[in-house]
Amino acid sequence: MSVEDSIAVLTRGTSGVLATAGDDGYPYAVPLSYVYADDKIYFHTAKTGHKMDAIARSEKVSFCVIDEDQIVPEAFTTYFRSVIAFGRARVLHDEEEKRAALLKLAKRYSPEETEEALMQEINGSFQAVAMVEISIDHLSGKEAIEFVKQKNAK
Repeated sequence: MSVEDSIAVLTRGTSGVLATAGDDGYPYAVPLSYVYADDKIYFHTAKTGHKMDAIARSEKVSFCVIDEDQIVPEAFTTYFRSVIAFGRARVLHDEEEKRAALLKLAKRYSPEETEEALMQEINGSFQAVAMVEISIDHLSGKEAIEFVKQKNAK
């Protein structure tokens, strides 16, 4: 898929799977909610735990979003579309940066709420939550040939 199509998938998505280098050489992959904004991926998490330990150990991560997964039993296949972002995770320590990222996330999931209401919610949990930014080094998007044919037919 093109970079533009891959970015469209990241923009549409609401959940993905973060993969890190886990304990004892085991990969660690965890589903989470996120927002794609300003060419970066943002997510919130607890300040401590397996995810934060893995990011502290290695900033290199991947993040997978599945956009389509349509089972086609009569053809013994699926029509799929997904993107993997490869990048570097960074915990946001600067309060202004963290607050701005939390606001992006809040607007993504509660678009009807006022900014005042969103900031009230953010302020209520600000000290307890960590915010992580993934700077994307490169994207890999793949889709079923059937979707490619549909696009080319338009």
